[in-house]
Amino acid sequence: MHKYLQSLHGLPVPAEPALPNFFTPIDLVDIGVEMCGLKFPNPFGLASAPPTTAAPMIRRAFEAGWGFALTKTFVLDKDIVTNVSPRIVKGTTSGYLYGPGQGSFLNIELISEKTCAYWCQIVTELKRDFPDRILIASIMCGFNEEDWTLLASQAEKAGADALELNLSCPHGMGERGMGLACGQDAEMVRNICLWVRAAVKIPFFAKLTPNVTSIAVIARAAQEGKADGVTATNTVSGLMGLKADATPWPGVGKEKFTTYGGVSGNAIRPIALRAVSTIARELPGFPILATGGIDSAEAGLQFLHAGATVLQVCSAVQNQDFTLIEDYCTGLRTLLYLKSLDECSDWDGQSPPTLRHQLGKPVLTIADVIGQGVPNFGEGKKKRQEFISEEKARLNLLDAAPPSNRPVNVPKHPLPMIKDMIGKSLPMISAYGDLDNKQQQVAVIDEEMCINCGKCYMTCNDSGYQAITFDPMTHLTKVTDDCTGCTLCVSVCPIIDCIRMVDRDGPYTPKRGIPLAKETVSHMPAQ
Repeated sequence: MHKYLQSLHGLPVPAEPALPNFFTPIDLVDIGVEMCGLKFPNPFGLASAPPTTAAPMIRRAFEAGWGFALTKTFVLDKDIVTNVSPRIVKGTTSGYLYGPGQGSFLNIELISEKTCAYWCQIVTELKRDFPDRILIASIMCGFNEEDWTLLASQAEKAGADALELNLSCPHGMGERGMGLACGQDAEMVRNICLWVRAAVKIPFFAKLTPNVTSIAVIARAAQEGKADGVTATNTVSGLMGLKADATPWPGVGKEKFTTYGGVSGNAIRPIALRAVSTIARELPGFPILATGGIDSAEAGLQFLHAGATVLQVCSAVQNQDFTLIEDYCTGLRTLLYLKSLDECSDWDGQSPPTLRHQLGKPVLTIADVIGQGVPNFGEGKKKRQEFISEEKARLNLLDAAPPSNRPVNVPKHPLPMIKDMIGKSLPMISAYGDLDNKQQQVAVIDEEMCINCGKCYMTCNDSGYQAITFDPMTHLTKVTDDCTGCTLCVSVCPIIDCIRMVDRDGPYTPKRGIPLAKETVSHMPAQ
């Protein structure tokens, strides 16, 4: 019917149904970025991981819009591997969730089971078909100059835009003198990078492990070895869980043996952010490819602010599929566009300030109307509804002027680019001694937004500083002068912005328990 009606007006209808596209100023935002002479159409790419197990997968990813991809790590034929099973399991770091949306994964998967010849052929084919996309070959060898020279040369000859040296696989390969076994030793990293630099002309990046005392030391060794940059970081070594019968998961074979695997996903984002920002602070201007818990445009922007230039994704794709790239690109464009609007200067990313509400609806301040607080449950809830009804009946809603149309927000500043975001947070990341313990804050609870769950009271009482009172009749909570500003109550409150941190009135005087001796001298830096 639709096709017939359209034909009456000479309008063609495609054979396959499709939603109409629309255009907004956000689509004008350029999210391309250049690194080491390579032009990325957008900063999102696939990490060397299960999503790049085979050529058709990378092909579909490029078709979906991903800006770059790493091949699954491949080796010379003499080092070829065969995986065990089971080997990729969901995490339990956020409880026993089922289905997509896992906060973490653990894997004991090794590198690619496919040959070097296969990957070199695939690199050539993919670069022929997608010349505008960046394809990086991930390679691994033991501590052997001839092996690294041969493998790097073959990958370059195949047409790879760049190389990633896998010096960080946390399981299996280290036992063979590869991966982690090389990446935890700064001297070995430096030498391997020098070997590869002598063998190829294209850029290459050393993929670092977080399982070291100082990742900055390893990154510096890569820089001294003339690497063009680093990838931070690979997975974190861990043991995900043990069942009630004491068997591990994953457990291989009848014996149910396991080994320490690589934890990935949102659970390791704080570790990856620390790694990226540490390297960026220690080695200013040294390119960083970030990976570790990038599950949204907002998370990606965090890594850009921490000093990364491009972003690698794995676990988020395992939770969904390659179409994530549409949300990532649109989301990042939106985040950059909002930075050009003065009207959105108080927004947190794409989130506007939280208006005072109760269950999502605007509320009157009951305490101002009747002079006392009223709970949001039981008889108190009935009284609250009665007070609100009486107050609204008293008000003549017709006297209020109709709201004016919201004006269109127009950019007041130039649209920022990806390069403008790189490292913006670094000046604010410092040593503990630089933090000012004289600028203190305390918590304030919004009584009208409070749902009287008592969680803030419980956590403050048993895990904090006993600075919140709980009325046994109304279940209303109040913060006392004993608040030390630890922010634990804010962290566990289920209502966004119901508890806020505000500047403390007057100086903070810690309760020492037993007074300090007069001759005591603090070893902490003076503020």
